[in-house]
Amino acid sequence: MKKGIVSVVLALTFALSTFAVASTVKCTVDSSAGDKVTMTCKKNSLKAGDKVSVKAKKSGGAAIEGC
Repeated sequence: MKKGIVSVVLALTFALSTFAVASTVKCTVDSSAGDKVTMTCKKNSLKAGDKVSVKAKKSGGAAIEGC
């Protein structure tokens, strides 16, 4: 009986967590001054007041060679 309840709780948790999946938007930074950043985005679906998380793309990098 306990295994059944645990299975149902896990299934509901998984089902409800799929609604909080974030979308990905490709943007280019136009300007940056202090704590304000202006970006131009492709296929923009953002609205004023939306919370966003920004991750900078690493550029360049050293090549690693192996034998």
